[in-house]
Amino acid sequence: MPSEKRNVITGGLILITLGVLIFIHKTTPYGFGQTWPIILIVIGISTLIYRFKAIEGWFIAMAGVVFLIIEFYGFDFYKYSKYILPVFLILMGIYVILRKRKR
Repeated sequence: MPSEKRNVITGGLILITLGVLIFIHKTTPYGFGQTWPIILIVIGISTLIYRFKAIEGWFIAMAGVVFLIIEFYGFDFYKYSKYILPVFLILMGIYVILRKRKR
């Protein structure tokens, strides 16, 4: 699919999501500050629609899920953040190296 068409669809999905989140903010007790990670999930999913193996799509969607869990369940991410970021960066580096090596 041409890049321009992908950008239009992704942009449209983001606008729809923003509209829904603002509507939820105005009509329910859930504020935009709690629901904003859904935008990341939508961006990740729209990336995965075009290429399921796209690591960036999985990363963005998973970051959105993690932030959504933090917002709704009050998970104390700070305690674990000193371990999660370095481990994640190491794993991403290994993945990039192995992926380039296979090609």
